[in-house]
Amino acid sequence: MIIVMLQKLIEDLIMNTARRRSFDRGAFLFHRGDQVQFVFVIAEGAVELVRPQSDGSEIILQRAGTHALLAEASIYSKTYHCDALAVEQTTAFIVSRRSFLEHLRSNSKYSEMWASYLAKEVQAARYRSEILSRKTVAKRLDAWLDWQGVDLPAKGEWRGLAAQIAVSPEALYRELCKRRK
Repeated sequence: MIIVMLQKLIEDLIMNTARRRSFDRGAFLFHRGDQVQFVFVIAEGAVELVRPQSDGSEIILQRAGTHALLAEASIYSKTYHCDALAVEQTTAFIVSRRSFLEHLRSNSKYSEMWASYLAKEVQAARYRSEILSRKTVAKRLDAWLDWQGVDLPAKGEWRGLAAQIAVSPEALYRELCKRRK
């Protein structure tokens, strides 16, 4: 029910206020420190929210695919706290932050849907945190598979999975090799 209601909110926003834009693989939708002006809904493709670390590594905070909202918590911030990178050819609907907030203020039903959606995102963030607290690659992979309720992604997507569970691609490949035997 919540997914259907959220989809209605997104469809209304897109129809009334959004513009469509394409991003090449490797293009940034926004950078850390940029002023928050837009909400992004991914129409096709995938975007990762990444935060650079002091040691040069990056943490993936979100991987947004088709029909996902990107950086939704930024709606309530002045600036973005990470970078948004298109990891494949991506098309996104762009809605102004102001229009989005006005839409929520003018319709209490949408505001409730939005609150419910954000609560689900908090639950997902906590699950990701639990995955990252696991010590071994095997346990992280098991937790990810349990959370997703699916089999492994296609072979070409394993690097993305490795990044999501914060292990090197090589460590993930070794674990997958062990499981095949």
